[in-house]
Amino acid sequence: MTPPQFHKSDGIEDWRVLGEGACAFFPTPSFAASARLVQAIAALPGFDNHAPDVDIRHDGVTVRLITITADYYGMTRRDVERARQISAVAREQGVSAEPSAVQTVLVIPGAPVTARVMPFWRAILGYQPRCDSPDEDLVDPHRRGPAFWFESMKESRAGGGGSIHVCIYVPHDQAAARIAAALAAGGRLVRDEFAPAWWTLADAVGNECDIATTMTGD
Repeated sequence: MTPPQFHKSDGIEDWRVLGEGACAFFPTPSFAASARLVQAIAALPGFDNHAPDVDIRHDGVTVRLITITADYYGMTRRDVERARQISAVAREQGVSAEPSAVQTVLVIPGAPVTARVMPFWRAILGYQPRCDSPDEDLVDPHRRGPAFWFESMKESRAGGGGSIHVCIYVPHDQAAARIAAALAAGGRLVRDEFAPAWWTLADAVGNECDIATTMTGD
């Protein structure tokens, strides 16, 4: 299913689909409370066959849901059901989600011929090709580090150099606020013709960054 279809489903108000799946952040008052929430999630039936990615901290728990098969990388109906179950467990624990507190980072190296640089990044990172886009994307096999998407450049920079910028996936309802904050902090808008897929901004010396959402289809 597409990200908009996921968001139209009932009972997933706690969740936002970002670049690497549906994410939710559940603030907690302590590490012990975070551990109790994770333990309760782990006890849900059937989760061994489709386990979420969980990041546990002293102030909360971030959970990510995504379906990965030999040729698919994205959301499914099963993720909707898992999201509902996890939210229900959080409510039982007295924990409320903070949907605005999630984001994912994508690193974007550019090159005129991306196939020439991908092997280097695969070797140096220990990453592997993403199953549904092996010629464009590398991902952490342990699902810890940011994904890398390789962008084709029309020409190299002066001197033959490449170009790397980052993309920050934010909840679709937080994009305007994030862009406004970046502009207020001295940034400038470079281009917005691809919005709401992404907006490109730059800092005072021209380093670029994209603010992106997944709300681009039906």
